[in-house]
Amino acid sequence: MSQFGAQLKSTEDTFYELCRQNPDLRLERTAKGEVIVMPPTGGETGSRNDEIVRQLSSWRKENGTGKSFESSTGFKLPNGADRSPDASWVSKARLAQLTLEQKRKFLPLTPDFAIELRSPSDDLDTIKAKMDEYISCGLRLGWLIDPEEKTVYVYRPNVAVQKLENVSEVSADPELPGFTLDLREVWEPAL
Repeated sequence: MSQFGAQLKSTEDTFYELCRQNPDLRLERTAKGEVIVMPPTGGETGSRNDEIVRQLSSWRKENGTGKSFESSTGFKLPNGADRSPDASWVSKARLAQLTLEQKRKFLPLTPDFAIELRSPSDDLDTIKAKMDEYISCGLRLGWLIDPEEKTVYVYRPNVAVQKLENVSEVSADPELPGFTLDLREVWEPAL
């Protein structure tokens, strides 16, 4: 992850325009306005993330209470940051409160549920800080999945982070009733 810092500070509108003009770049913006360039993922990480998004999307279709999003979806958090979790979900009730114009740009809310998948180039402490940011902005449930260590960090408001090691699945109950992520293909992607 590369951070340009002060020389590339941006406002909400300039950041949105920067993203529009550079659709091949995956960009995020901190609450201080610093732009972060996210490098493309390797094959294993891409396959892992595809599996995570596929499972979340399948549950969403069956459950019908919200919408799921993949890693290119931007969320404008209440603290001013623009973030793009690797996978996320928002209830239909919350989405119904947004205008059509708000839905066309970065969604001006924190997802109810977000997953960050650690790739080999990611710093664990940086991703943990990002998860803490989501929680402080209203996230109800978050998972930080670290395939190298076969570990899932579970984030919930006002609760200590739970560390699950060498598990084959993780449940999102009660926040996302019935959603259980099968981690077997995340731990060992078939490439």
